[in-house]
Amino acid sequence: MENQKKRQAAYMKRSLLDQGYLDEQFIHLEELQDDANPNFVEEVVKLYYTDSARYVRNIELALENGPYDFARLDNMMYQFKGSSSSIGARRVKRQCSQFQEYCNAKNIEGCRNIFQEVKQEYDTLKTKLETYFQVSLSNSLKHTKSISP
Repeated sequence: MENQKKRQAAYMKRSLLDQGYLDEQFIHLEELQDDANPNFVEEVVKLYYTDSARYVRNIELALENGPYDFARLDNMMYQFKGSSSSIGARRVKRQCSQFQEYCNAKNIEGCRNIFQEVKQEYDTLKTKLETYFQVSLSNSLKHTKSISP
């Protein structure tokens, strides 16, 4: 049964990489995990979702009403993109770059539209990673908690 769970977790990770949800940075994080820190990656991902929730909320607020400060929006997205990059959130990072392009063009509607896609990729990855951690760490009951902040 344990080998089946390991195979399932390996397959899930391969799918997340193949489908472009994650990049090699996630693999590097897993390489840092060892017996001394068996929950390292899950803890890093939890921190990411806790910290990034603030970025998402601040960007939402900045997009609500004018006048629009595109330099500030770009800076907030730059920080969010850097945070996303640290866990290997490839699709989120790609959408963040698109948002920054709309900021540079001072296109508020483009920013608003692509931000919806940023949030969708962000939420989709969160769900997929929660499932991955439940499968890969299912030997311990304490790991079945959500990665939500």
